[in-house]
Amino acid sequence: MPLVPYDPFRHLESVRRDLNRFFTNDFPTFFQADELAMPRIDMHETEREYIVSCDLPGLERKEDVHIDVHNQVLTISGTIHRNETIKEEQMHRRERFFGRFQRSIPLPSDAATERIQASYKNGVLDIHIPKTASEQRKSIDIQFH
Repeated sequence: MPLVPYDPFRHLESVRRDLNRFFTNDFPTFFQADELAMPRIDMHETEREYIVSCDLPGLERKEDVHIDVHNQVLTISGTIHRNETIKEEQMHRRERFFGRFQRSIPLPSDAATERIQASYKNGVLDIHIPKTASEQRKSIDIQFH
């Protein structure tokens, strides 16, 4: 299995989310609504590819999401728009996310980034990243003198 660099800050997003859940609209929050959110992802591999699944409910157009790869780092970014206009005094609870989001993850060294394909269905963005053809191991003859 290829090595993926460890990200020591990946757990901070869950701490932020838990803190926001603790406080209701009656208390001041630590994070404003215009902050850059980090959507949740799953990444697994099959024999031939890596598959990244990202929860992005509320996307309405493909122009609202962007997928970029630079230096073996996959970046998913975009905006989720809120269409309904509800007056603040009519709002009892606000938990659904809208606004800008971005998530970057390092890819394994054998990811063929030039052949990435993506699809969006039922609020989930699936990104398929083929693996490069790995050479079969072969035994090397050692010449002893």
